[in-house]
Amino acid sequence: MKIRDVTTSRLRHSVAEAGVGEPLMLVHGFTGAKEDFADFLDGFADRGWHVVAPDLRGHGASDAPAEETAYSLAEMAADVRALADELGWERFDLLGHSMGGMVAQVLALEVPERLRSLVLMDTGHGPVEGLDPVLLALAVEVVRTEGVDRLIELANELGPVGRPRSPSEERVREERAGYVDFGDRKLRAAAPAMYAAMAQGLSTVEDRLAALRTLDVRTLVVVGEEDEGFAGPSERLAEAIPGATLEVIADAAHSPQFENPDRWWKVVSRFLEAGRQADPAG
Repeated sequence: MKIRDVTTSRLRHSVAEAGVGEPLMLVHGFTGAKEDFADFLDGFADRGWHVVAPDLRGHGASDAPAEETAYSLAEMAADVRALADELGWERFDLLGHSMGGMVAQVLALEVPERLRSLVLMDTGHGPVEGLDPVLLALAVEVVRTEGVDRLIELANELGPVGRPRSPSEERVREERAGYVDFGDRKLRAAAPAMYAAMAQGLSTVEDRLAALRTLDVRTLVVVGEEDEGFAGPSERLAEAIPGATLEVIADAAHSPQFENPDRWWKVVSRFLEAGRQADPAG
């Protein structure tokens, strides 16, 4: 795996990359990073993929416009498309996690012919469910006026709020060295304008479920069994998208690539490999 910058017609992305061969892009979620998939890039490369995981705009080491209007699912989908163009990919396989799965849906609806297959991972089809509007508004105001670091300080002072962590989330925090610090670094790297815009936007975004009923892209929907916020939306996505398959991963919550990596790898790699064999021309 290597890290490099790729500048498109829209902005500069920091990407993690490995391998040569069939194109595969992995897109992280809200306040995530390209490193969310670092454990698996070499594995994909060994199986003949050219795999790229970018930092989305306003995340990690990628460009971060200062205006909140620069951030939306549509803008990020356009970024992914431009990145694929810059890489010379006419068609590619696309995995999106959480917010990244929403970005992937927008892109799939706009240019389904560019995708050979689609993996939607712990994501939804419309406004994120279960958000506390008071806490959301408070978080946005703090980020706008005092920054992300201050939001983290307040969160540490107040302790856990909202949905409690699942057993698998607690387990990975205890057992995986550096995992808590990793999450902290990702959040601190988030641009305040991105945080404010997307935190609000994800609670009001247009529902895509009806449009997805016409999607003609081979699709796998993956969700952790303990992911209460996205289990229902994932089931609805799998029911709506023609021919889609739903895989529920036991002993996992919102990030099954960390919480049950062996099962996640088996499910995702098997699906992608089957698509490559069925469509060897790409």
